[in-house]
Amino acid sequence: MSNSNFDASTDNNSQQYRVLIVDDEQAIRDMLELVLAAEGFQLSSAESAQKAHSLVVDEQPDIILLDWMMPGVSGLEFLRRLRRSEMTATIPVILLTAKTEEDNRVAGLDSGADDYITKPFAPRELISRIHAVLRRTSRLEVNKIIQFEDMIFDPSSYRVMIKEQLLNLGPTEFRLLQFFLKNQDRVYNRDQIMDHVWGGNVYLDERTVDVHILRLRKVLAESQYDRYIQTVRGVGYRFSGVSTGSEIPK
Repeated sequence: MSNSNFDASTDNNSQQYRVLIVDDEQAIRDMLELVLAAEGFQLSSAESAQKAHSLVVDEQPDIILLDWMMPGVSGLEFLRRLRRSEMTATIPVILLTAKTEEDNRVAGLDSGADDYITKPFAPRELISRIHAVLRRTSRLEVNKIIQFEDMIFDPSSYRVMIKEQLLNLGPTEFRLLQFFLKNQDRVYNRDQIMDHVWGGNVYLDERTVDVHILRLRKVLAESQYDRYIQTVRGVGYRFSGVSTGSEIPK
């Protein structure tokens, strides 16, 4: 996967990025190719998950636009396969979907989507979402290994280990832990966490944050690392190795 730096001040660097379009409808692929070519992106397209997989391996796109509803292997199942593979786990994916219910959006994001956009959509909104995801994933420095005490967080291999024991984290919990590790000792409210982990264009109930923090704590509890995720009364959460007495029981 290319790690070109995206300049947040301009959209003229689009040609640095390759976008893979995966949609079974020819008309949708043609429309997306027209819009994105005008923006300067390099493009590839596929009408099925099977063909898309070979393109992902051969071309290593910088971002994937993935239709949810496709015959055979659905976009959601293809997304899960991407996230299970070390080679493709960190490639940003935007889901294209006609599903508008919050449960469906949550399912897509929980499966590892970086964003979603509902059909029909305005071309300018799509371009904005693509640039936002590229900026966000560039800021995360996806290949940088982070060490916290006996925890090794390795984004390039999509692995988290504590005392050489591999943790079984879902895609959202993985991104949430990465955010906490990169922003230690700072308190964030739920809206701020949602903006950083799910993206500012995603509209979900703030209780979604609580659910995923609970899941992350459960995974970390076996190694007693759950204590580092602290609930700060009336404010939000922080990740810290220092106990200040201001946190409340989980």
